[in-house]
Amino acid sequence: MKQDVRILLLGEPMVGKTSLIMSLVGEEFPEEVPSRAEEITIPADVTPEKVPTHIVDYSEKEQSDETLRGEILKANVVCVVYDVTNEDSIEKIKTKWIPLVNGDAEKGNKVPIILVGNKSDLRSGSSMETILPIMNQFSEIETCVECSARNLKNISELFYYAQKAVLHPTAPLYDPEDKQVAFTATCSSLKQRQSNKSCFGNPLAPQALEDVKTVVWKNTSDGVLDNGLTLNGFLFLNTLFIQRGRHETTWTILRKFGYDDNLELTDDYLYPALRVPASCTTELNDLGHQFLQRLFEKYDEDKDSALSPAELKNLFCACPYMPWGAEVYMTVPTTAEGYISNHGYHCQWKLCAYLDIHRCLEHLGYLGYPVLMEQESQTAAVSVTREREEDLEKRQTQRSVFLCKVIGQRGTGKTTFLQAFLGRSSNNLGGGSAFSPFAINTVQVSNQEKSLILNEVDVEADFLKASDSHCDVACLMYDASDPHSFDYCASIYKQHYMESDIPCVLVASKHDLPEVKQFHGVTPAEFCSKHRLPQPLPFSITFPQSDAKNVFARLAWAAVYPYVAHCSSPLNTSFWLRVALGSAVFAVVGFAFYRMAVRLK
Repeated sequence: MKQDVRILLLGEPMVGKTSLIMSLVGEEFPEEVPSRAEEITIPADVTPEKVPTHIVDYSEKEQSDETLRGEILKANVVCVVYDVTNEDSIEKIKTKWIPLVNGDAEKGNKVPIILVGNKSDLRSGSSMETILPIMNQFSEIETCVECSARNLKNISELFYYAQKAVLHPTAPLYDPEDKQVAFTATCSSLKQRQSNKSCFGNPLAPQALEDVKTVVWKNTSDGVLDNGLTLNGFLFLNTLFIQRGRHETTWTILRKFGYDDNLELTDDYLYPALRVPASCTTELNDLGHQFLQRLFEKYDEDKDSALSPAELKNLFCACPYMPWGAEVYMTVPTTAEGYISNHGYHCQWKLCAYLDIHRCLEHLGYLGYPVLMEQESQTAAVSVTREREEDLEKRQTQRSVFLCKVIGQRGTGKTTFLQAFLGRSSNNLGGGSAFSPFAINTVQVSNQEKSLILNEVDVEADFLKASDSHCDVACLMYDASDPHSFDYCASIYKQHYMESDIPCVLVASKHDLPEVKQFHGVTPAEFCSKHRLPQPLPFSITFPQSDAKNVFARLAWAAVYPYVAHCSSPLNTSFWLRVALGSAVFAVVGFAFYRMAVRLK
């Protein structure tokens, strides 16, 4: 909604433009009327809409045509004043003033006009019979008000209607030629995002709700369905509001859902401010998942706990574009039919919140989160995690979503590895054209459910960019059947992770094929021992799922406990067992030397 309103008064000389302004401000008819009133600013607290209002007078004697054109460009609404006793001033409305204001303007960009019939105290009848044909001819005319500056009749009403024409404009809502609402697509989006509550933040009283449905039912054959309004019913109701001059009712609904005067969702609504420090991440909280679950249940029409492509399209029909492309089916767990499961649906939202929180907030905005959940903005659905450095210092984390970069030369089986994480075997990997560099699923870590994102890093050269190496855990993958494969992993480790606090796990893929000796200075096992890394984990798409799950659990464990991942793991204690045994032997030998020294003394 506009922050202020600028009203320009135009009309023939002596019709009473200046008198109207002076009567409004002084609350009495002025004894002396200047040729033109200075610009008047009415404070917000004394206007019905609580918006500052500027009233600008025009004098043909004092101002040039160039000045007039400038004022018309600045005006939000123009009041064309005529004398109800002067037929010539009425004729000039359509021959001079309206063409001057909107002659070159395209439909939809015209300045709203209020016709003001002054000096009604000098005429016994109304001028509306003459004015109605003009109003029917020009769609930009909002209304006509007959008033009298002398006896103060309808003066306040005149400026109220002028304010209303700006703050609650008719043009975007209603097409007077077709006599129907002109924002059907917006209504469709609105209806999609409405709940059974009113759009004003409070539920309608039961009787009031029944009265509304009765009015709609009597006037539309398909306006009410399953005890609620259909899209046609919603359209009819808003048409009724507009035709009865209750534009503010429709605009209240629109603005509650974030629409501006051009029926576009505002940036403030779609992209609320959210500060995320560099080493923090973003996750959907319980409130966010509650909202998303409600949506899922609403659009899962066959109640099979999955969303078919058609159901998914319906869920996102309030968005101007489809947020999830075909790659989503390669990113999250799906059903046997290839549909997005409830689990996969929430996984995809977690991925969106982690990778691009502002895009995630935009989608939640289109889906109506703030209104339906009665929150100030979509940020109420999001938690910003603690900085990673603080987690490392305190040796604990409250995060639930972690990122693993899967790095290795092309041909090592990274894509297959990601699909295995989603529970797909070699028989159901799929050969579609869609590709996703991400896979997300949940993993149990210390009896807690964590979400792990696997990100396949595309390798184009031997050197990996620092931005591609940053993550919570690095999975360095080599092909156990390719003698040149491990060399790349060793190089990447030394470049990016040897001096880093990011834990690394090596995975030897294609373990169903004969293992060959790697052409590197040391074997992978020796390399891991030298750098205090866990021993390489064997993996093959042909392995039982339980074996594959152990690999993913190891990655998740390293991400959750980075401060001990370099040293130990519940899945690999041999290193520390050797350390413990060595320490015990050293202690025994040391004690024996101590006894011998005492005896020599």
